Formats: sequence, C-alpha cells, structure tokens
Amino acid sequence: MGQKLISRTEFIALMAMLTATVAFSIDAMLPALDDIGRALSPDDLNLAQLVITSFVFGLGVGTFVVGPLSDTFGRKNIVIAGAAIYIVGALLAWIAPTLELMIAARILQGIGAAAPRIVGLAIVRDLYEGREMARILSFIMLIFSLIPAFAPAIGAVLMGILGWRGIFPIFVVFILIVLAWMMLRLPESLPRDARRPLRAPALTLALKEVFTHRSVRLSVMVQTLCFAMLFTALITTHSVYDVTFDREAQFPLWFALTAVCAASASLINAALVVRLGMQKMVRITLMVQICISGVMVMASMTDILPPLAYFALYVVWVTSVFFLAGMTIGNLNAIAMEPLGHIAGMAASAIGAVSTVGSVLIAIPIGQLFDGTPTYVAMGVLACATLAYLLMLRLRAVDENIVSTKA
Repeated sequence: MGQKLISRTEFIALMAMLTATVAFSIDAMLPALDDIGRALSPDDLNLAQLVITSFVFGLGVGTFVVGPLSDTFGRKNIVIAGAAIYIVGALLAWIAPTLELMIAARILQGIGAAAPRIVGLAIVRDLYEGREMARILSFIMLIFSLIPAFAPAIGAVLMGILGWRGIFPIFVVFILIVLAWMMLRLPESLPRDARRPLRAPALTLALKEVFTHRSVRLSVMVQTLCFAMLFTALITTHSVYDVTFDREAQFPLWFALTAVCAASASLINAALVVRLGMQKMVRITLMVQICISGVMVMASMTDILPPLAYFALYVVWVTSVFFLAGMTIGNLNAIAMEPLGHIAGMAASAIGAVSTVGSVLIAIPIGQLFDGTPTYVAMGVLACATLAYLLMLRLRAVDENIVSTKA
C-alpha cells in the first residue's frame, strides 16, 4: 500500500470531490436545458437533452481506458491528463455557437471526467484494504450521493448571475481547485515499481473473457437498462416540472428532495442484501418499478387524477427511478464481477463502459419522445424495467442450471 500523508478525514473529502466531478457536471446543467434549447435548438427543444447524454457517453468511453492507463502511468498523472481534457471540453462548451459543437465539447468533457471518477476509486484501493477500504468507500459514496441534491440549485444560482454559459467556467474552477488540492496534499499512491506495462493483446483477451460468461452478459444488460431508466428520468425531469406542471422555480427544491430520498437506497440495500441475496434484491426492485411505472402510465394517459395528485404521483415515480439505481447497480456490478476476480480492473472498466454507453443509446430516443407530458417517458421506463426483470429471470435460470450441473 502507498504512503498516507494526509488525515483520513481529509482523504475522504478529497476523494469525494474527485468522484463528485461527474455528478456536478451533470446535475448543475439540468436547470439550463430549456434555455440551451431555446438558444441552440429552438425548432426542437428536446435536443437540449443531448447536453447531458453526450457527457455521459463520453464518460462511458473514458471509463474503458483510464483504469488501465493509470496502472501504467500512475494515478496522479492520469487525473491531471483527464482534468486537462475536462477543462478543454468545458471551455469549448462555454463558447460553442451551435448545438453540434456543444455536444462534441460535452463528449470531450465526459471523457476527461472519467479520470477523477475511476482513478479516485483506484487510489482508495491503493491506500486501504479490507474492511477499512469498504468503510472509506461508504463515506465517499455518502458524500457523492448528496451532491445531486445541491447541484441543480447551484446551477440555477449561477444561471441567474452569469447566464447558462457561465456554468461552464465554474466547472473549470471546480476541477482546478480539486486538482490543486490533490497535487499539494496527496502523494502518488502507485509507485513506479508497482506499475504494469500497457499491453493491447492482454487487454483484448481480458475484454473477450469478460463477455464469454453468460451470467456476466445478462447482468451487464440489466445494468444497462437500469442506467437507461435513470438517465431517461434525469434528462426529462426539468422539462416535466417546467412544461407539464409549471413549477420550474421549484425544481431545485423538489430535485433535492428526490436526491436525498434516493440516497437512502444504498443504506437499505446494505441492510437487506445479505439476507435476501443480490439477485432477489434486483428482482424485487424491478417488480416494484414495473408497478409504479404502470400506474404512472395509466394516470398520464387517462387524466383521472386531479392536478395536485398527478404532480404528487410524478414526484413519487421519479424518486422511485432514482431509488432503483441505488438498489440495483451495486448488486449487478457484484454479480458481473463474481467470476472475474483475476482480471478485476479490466473487467470493471469494460462493464462500466459498456453499460454506460449502452444506456445512453437507449435513453436518448426515449427522451426525444417527450411531448409535454411524462407519458412516453414513463412508458419507456416501464419497458426497460419489464425487459430487465425478464433478463433477471433468465439469469436465475442460468445460475440454477449451473448449480444442477455441478451437482
């Protein structure tokens, strides 16, 4: 393990800020989407959603490479390189005159953001192990999960002062502060004699092995669908608050409530997963989501609820989608990684990249169906939840078949 020269409290705060770069870069943009649409795509306001999904797409691409690169060139060097790419992307987005250039800049920004997110977790693994590592990660994830509660409010305040373009320079300031903090206070956690050479054939073989396991393929597909539900709700929620319910001014407060409620999912999952098992937890969560989304679809299509009750149902529904992510993603990661311990680093990068990029490709067309009501969005989430549940049944059958074969 590397040398720990800063206190544990300071280390947790620094790692939380590194990993929070992603959440801040996504959620702070939510209040700006309608203004961006009016400025850059007035003929189709839904295209502004691509400002979010393009960033996530870049994040998925970057996730695939930054882990192996940090094993070869060192943790801090890759964080610095990623931060530089992130800054260039943010500055290009700041001055982008067209939506197409904005999307390209956000992809670049997402690629850069993958470095602090993924390498930050690798640094934790370098410096801590066992139960102490799990404890550190739990504190980091707790702080990380609360960032979405405040990011839209920060974005709204910045818009009021600087306009929507003014959010991008703030991203630059944020990453520079975190980078300076890391450079001044944190030593390199991966010494040169512990680094591994970067060999393309080895990476290719490891990637091929990841997807030769049927259980891994199924769990990655389910994880992709769960991420797709999350991103679909995320990219449309501001428009629903604004267009459907005329509550744009209240959006940061309601989103904060949603984020805080959803943050409890990981705690609930931790309390139940040992008793129920990972697969059962995922199946139960998906079944609950199918029921809630079904009610949401029926209410949206029939107009049987009065406006206040309809709004309350939407808040419950969108919170349930965020909650689903906390109840499923970690379990699905663990299921996918179970047979891949000998190539854990490469497997984690491949699984994260495929599920992230795949989810964006699903979320984009669903989000583009937004017609001023949550109807099509809820239908898309319902379809994803149903397919994910069917895949989980298939995964259970595969595991039962393996067990019976061994017996």
